[in-house]
Amino acid sequence: MEKEMKFCQSCGMPLTDEILGTNADGSKNEEYCIYCYKDGAFTDDLTMEGMVESCAQFVDEYNKNTGQNLTQEELKSMLRQFYPTLKRWQLPTDQLPPAISPIKQQLIEEVNALGIKGLPKIKNLFVLQGSFINMEYTISGNKVKLLDDNASYWGTQVEISNDRCFGIACDEHYILVSEYGKGGTNPELVSFTRRSH
Repeated sequence: MEKEMKFCQSCGMPLTDEILGTNADGSKNEEYCIYCYKDGAFTDDLTMEGMVESCAQFVDEYNKNTGQNLTQEELKSMLRQFYPTLKRWQLPTDQLPPAISPIKQQLIEEVNALGIKGLPKIKNLFVLQGSFINMEYTISGNKVKLLDDNASYWGTQVEISNDRCFGIACDEHYILVSEYGKGGTNPELVSFTRRSH
């Protein structure tokens, strides 16, 4: 029997085992994806319209995955009809999980406390897949990767010039800060810190 397709009850993305969100105890959450729900809280405090705007940015990816050819406005219109059917947008606010994970706020404070030269204050972190951000660094002549391709991290990218970026990736154990060129070229490890918690 074919398994019924489930959708994230926040953004509407098809839910597969690889992208299930996580509860506060680390267990998988069957209702929300990892991009919307991590560590028992929503990853961002968005209104339904905010979610529409956020997801409509990925219209090219949506078209590629569905074989459709929608414009951004057509996708927004479709999402505005679809989202009211999802749990996050039906429940009263007081019955929903918290909108910002406590660990996310803590990590933002810890990254800012590192005082890395040239890195502006971080205001937000997003959920990123390890396979997408796991770069290879040269350390003591050896090439090493420090992240797990199969894990998800709180992270962000900050452009510091036309051709250089800071990348940040954090989990409950470590904070990694790197600097690299466009498209992840020539990555250099700036800081890899064990969290003291």
